[in-house]
Amino acid sequence: MPEVAVKARGLERRFGSFQAVAAVDLSVKSGEVFGFLGPNGAGKSTLIKMFCGLLSPSAGTGRVAGFDLVQDAERLKAHIGYMSQRFSLYDDLTVEENIDFFAGVYRIPAHRLSERKAWVLTMAGLEDHRHSITRTLAGGWKQRLALGCAVLHEPPILFLDEPTSGVDPLSRRRFWDLISNLAEGGTTVLVSTHYMDEAEYCDRLALFHQGHKIAEGSPTDLKAAAGAATMEEVFVTLVERARDERS
Repeated sequence: MPEVAVKARGLERRFGSFQAVAAVDLSVKSGEVFGFLGPNGAGKSTLIKMFCGLLSPSAGTGRVAGFDLVQDAERLKAHIGYMSQRFSLYDDLTVEENIDFFAGVYRIPAHRLSERKAWVLTMAGLEDHRHSITRTLAGGWKQRLALGCAVLHEPPILFLDEPTSGVDPLSRRRFWDLISNLAEGGTTVLVSTHYMDEAEYCDRLALFHQGHKIAEGSPTDLKAAAGAATMEEVFVTLVERARDERS
């Protein structure tokens, strides 16, 4: 695993005349928890989809786990985990059937399937619900099941796109505990969120507004740069500053 897990230079994505992501430069070290913070429509999901090989950049370059985003888009997918804000689960399948399906997608060896399945069930707290239909689960359980399915193959890099959207505050906090555990085990985690308080859980983060990266740094450094006490104040201050610079 390279020292820099994710790198972008001038990365852009346009949809017709609309520029969803504007010339983003980014460098994420291996083992970091790196956040993409901003409101809905800021370009966070589009950027993550480019890093996952699901969207081709309109301009610029990028590498994930050493793989080029354009030339190696299919190869890099085996080295990452991806969880979308819709949880990427099949509601009509049972919990266990979802795990089995993703185990097949990620080609988990037969001799490891039992171990990895047990890990997901324990991590998600679903040992007694393995035969439950997924659509009947509470949001927090679905969230943890989706995370487990995304890391069945133990990828070195994990992308989480608004993973806490729509779940209760307690489930959100528990989910961040799981993210911390993965990072402590060496996984590089890139997570997008529009919840300002979640920025505090990241080692570093980038703030996005209308497709532009307007700031980057640790929560402490960003507060100092903005002269603010909270991340809400940081975001407002830096958005206004960015607007002034572009006008």
